[in-house]
Amino acid sequence: MSALICGSFAFDTIMVFPDRFKNHIIPEQVHILNVSFMVPEMRREYGGCAGNIAYSLKLLGSDGRPMGTVGHDFGPYRDWMDQCGISREYVRQIDEAYTAQAYITTDLDDNQITAFHPGAMSYAHLNKVPANAGITIGIVSPDGRDGMIQHAEQFADAGIPFIFDPGQGLPMFDGADLLHFVEQASWLTLNDYESRLMQERTGLSLDQLAKRVQAVVVTRGGEGSRVYSGHRQIDVPAAPARISRDPTGCGDAYRAGLLYGLMQNMDWETTGRVAALMGAIKVQYNGTQNHRFTREEFHAQFREAFGYALE
Repeated sequence: MSALICGSFAFDTIMVFPDRFKNHIIPEQVHILNVSFMVPEMRREYGGCAGNIAYSLKLLGSDGRPMGTVGHDFGPYRDWMDQCGISREYVRQIDEAYTAQAYITTDLDDNQITAFHPGAMSYAHLNKVPANAGITIGIVSPDGRDGMIQHAEQFADAGIPFIFDPGQGLPMFDGADLLHFVEQASWLTLNDYESRLMQERTGLSLDQLAKRVQAVVVTRGGEGSRVYSGHRQIDVPAAPARISRDPTGCGDAYRAGLLYGLMQNMDWETTGRVAALMGAIKVQYNGTQNHRFTREEFHAQFREAFGYALE
């Protein structure tokens, strides 16, 4: 089986301010805010939902082909993908744009100030879901608005089952838009906050949404996740992490686990645990594509976390 992963590619520039924003921002002066933070610690990471999911799915040993639009500055990321053995077949370069960029400054209280430039992501609609390329499953993750809409329609027209993962792109859509995505999708995945927003905008409960797809998967951080499938609610425990360094990208690692479980025809109890372990492994590393493991290591960690062997 082969997965088409529709979503963004981005460079994440992460800076650490060794103080607290509140010590430098005067609340009654925010209307004339003009501050500068010295950030002696900085790193640049490869990110974006399509890139992150494809990276984790590759670690699991499955064939994932990310599809997204990138800019003229994509060279280092391109080399990284080649080094990792990740397909670039459906990566389109937009010469007049930059690759999407996120500039994130974090203080000692883990507060963040982020500036995001979508760049080439705004051209996502130029990519088309191939109908006859051996794609057996897909995911529509956060990307340009028009791209997300068109890729969902193209998956549905091609008869390819897909996960709808609105993520941080959810606020771009109203209730009617979201219901149309759900009607086309086979599975829906959300975090706890997104699930509340989804219910508010669609007017449907999670149980009602689950009747329109094969399953709704809701992640709940340290409380694990819950799968709504048919008339069942399956609670999946969180996997233990030895240390928590950086939660950025854990949701993408989790979704790679979902894709892997679906591609391997695993039941929801096991699929959810594979996904949970992927999130727990990722949180132990800074950045979204720096975690690594062998197949044997993953199986050993699965047995240690959940008490049974992964087939």
